[in-house]
Amino acid sequence: MRSGLQRRLLLLLLLPLSLFALVSVYFDYEAAGNAALQQDQQLRRLIPLLTDSVVAAGRAPGEAPVLLLAPPVEEFIRRHNGFSGFRVSDAAGRFLTGDRWISPVLPATREPEFHDMEEKGVTYRIVAQRVKTVAGDLILQLADGSDARQQWVRSVLLKVLLPNLMLVLAAGLTVNWAVTRALRPLLALKEAVERRSPRDLSAIDPQTTPAEVQPLVTSLNRLFALVNDQAEGQRRFVADAAHQLRTPLAGLQAQVEAWAQAAGAPAAGGQLTLSAEKIIGLRSATRRTSQLANQLLALSRADASSMASQPLQRVDLKDLCESVLGLHLDAAAAKNIDLGLETGFAQVAGHEWMLRELLGNLVDNAVKYTPPGGTVTLRCGRQDHPASGQAQVFLEVEDDGPGIPPDQRSRALERFYRAPGTAGEGNGLGLAIADEIARLHHAQLTLQSGGKAEGGQGAGLRVRLLMQLTA
Repeated sequence: MRSGLQRRLLLLLLLPLSLFALVSVYFDYEAAGNAALQQDQQLRRLIPLLTDSVVAAGRAPGEAPVLLLAPPVEEFIRRHNGFSGFRVSDAAGRFLTGDRWISPVLPATREPEFHDMEEKGVTYRIVAQRVKTVAGDLILQLADGSDARQQWVRSVLLKVLLPNLMLVLAAGLTVNWAVTRALRPLLALKEAVERRSPRDLSAIDPQTTPAEVQPLVTSLNRLFALVNDQAEGQRRFVADAAHQLRTPLAGLQAQVEAWAQAAGAPAAGGQLTLSAEKIIGLRSATRRTSQLANQLLALSRADASSMASQPLQRVDLKDLCESVLGLHLDAAAAKNIDLGLETGFAQVAGHEWMLRELLGNLVDNAVKYTPPGGTVTLRCGRQDHPASGQAQVFLEVEDDGPGIPPDQRSRALERFYRAPGTAGEGNGLGLAIADEIARLHHAQLTLQSGGKAEGGQGAGLRVRLLMQLTA
């Protein structure tokens, strides 16, 4: 945007300036032509006066005649000292008096004739005329080196083109500076829009933009409002649907759990009856459905833009880990999983219920995908950033389950994505919910190989959340 608009403005502004410079050169040449015409007319008027300046013939044939320069001729030569001269020759063109550097000319008629001559880098305009004087038939020549048109070709570079070129360059730099400053608010608007998160649909203040751009900003704000309303409607629908499903699903799950316990006793021979297998399968499906409803509700709440306006709380991550650990001890014990805790003192500013949901989803995933007899460890504490040295708080869950291949870890944070070949009964929302909550806390959620993995491959997954330390 900047290069295109700025280039067009510079072109539209500099093109007229260049045309003005060419017009200036043309008028300078025309002025030089007018001055040259006046010089020719002056030389034509001075030739008769130079003729009258011959007052007597020489004492002997071939000698210079006696001259008494007329005052106008004398004034002309004095005023153009070093750039003027005259020559008196006989009828055959032999030099009699005056300046020898003037080349002889033999006029064919008695009318004044003009020609040009260059001497020592100066171009002279010379008028020559054959005249009758008291000394006989003579050829008189009068030279003028101040002819503007003759000097124009040599002086055009320094006196006309160079000043105009410097003027255009100076104007170009000035216009470029002015255009850059004029476009600065527009560039600031572009950068502000580019830096926005896809979830940030807040309105742009039109008063911070130029008047010409305010209609565009108003249209963008209207579009942001429409998109935000649509997204908010979708979030409300998901939240309402998930909330309404929780109560009947909870009742259904309670009934199915009771049926499963009643039908769970093995029949003769140690095998479950067909009806018992169906009830246990129904219990598993009911649990997944109930968990999906709870996760959809959590995802909708984590994705709500209104969370940014709610005040932050001081959250003790050590207490948080201990409370979440207690909620998953039974599920871990059922699979003979060693669910451990390694904590240090760490506090952050955030929303406690959201961080609890984040940690709960990570622990639930770890317990669910870790094979029987495995290990799941919760950790929290403080560490220094390796580059800046700034203190940070970390919260992580590590297991020795199947892990996630490195090339699929970025997609694992997407909603409803499950890596190919993944065992278990998940919905693909646990990591997505954790990532959404991390974004709302301006934190970074990373997936790494577990402690038992070698070279980034093999068993184990470590999910780590890095947050700023609370003062």
